[in-house]
Amino acid sequence: MRTIGNKIKNLRLQKGLTQEELGERTDLSKGYISQIEREISSPSIETLFSLLEVLGISAKDFFDDDTLNQKVVYAQNDVTSYEDIEQGYHVTWLIPESNEKDMEPVLLQLAPGGAFKTYEPSGAETFVYVLEGRVTLQLGRQSYIAAQGETLYYKASEIHQLRNESDMKTKVLVTATDSYL
Repeated sequence: MRTIGNKIKNLRLQKGLTQEELGERTDLSKGYISQIEREISSPSIETLFSLLEVLGISAKDFFDDDTLNQKVVYAQNDVTSYEDIEQGYHVTWLIPESNEKDMEPVLLQLAPGGAFKTYEPSGAETFVYVLEGRVTLQLGRQSYIAAQGETLYYKASEIHQLRNESDMKTKVLVTATDSYL
C-alpha cells in the first residue's frame, strides 16, 4: 500500500513539478513538501485538499488505489486500428490513450507503393524501427531508406512522410513524441 507522501510525490512528478513549484502553488515551503513526501510530517486535511487541488485529483480518486495505479501491460484488445486501402497503409495504435502521453507508439504496415500521411513540421522526435521490408523517409528534400533491422530517428522539423517504394510489404514500429500520428 502506498503512503500519502508517496502518492503526493508520484503525482507531483507526473505533473512535472518540483517541490519548490508545488510549495509556491500551495503556499507551503519546499522543506515542508519534502517532509510530507518522506512521511516525516503529515499534512492537515486542509493542506492535503490544497495539495490535491493543485495536483488535479479529487480526494476520492487520491484514496482509491485503483485510480492511481498505472496501466503497464496492454493487451491485444486495447489497440485501435485504421486502414486506408487507397493510400496503402494500416496503422495500429498500441496504447489507447497514447495521444495523452509523452510518446505515441504505433505499428504501421505499408503495402507495396503505399504511403502514410504527409506531416507538417513539428517539434516531435520520431523513432522508426523496420520490422519487415524497407521504408523510405522523405524529410524535407532528403530521402532516407532503412531496411529490416535498421532504425530511423529524426526531428520532425520539416515536412515528412513514410513510404514503401518496394514491391513487398513493409512493417515498422513508429514512436513519436508530441503526439501527432
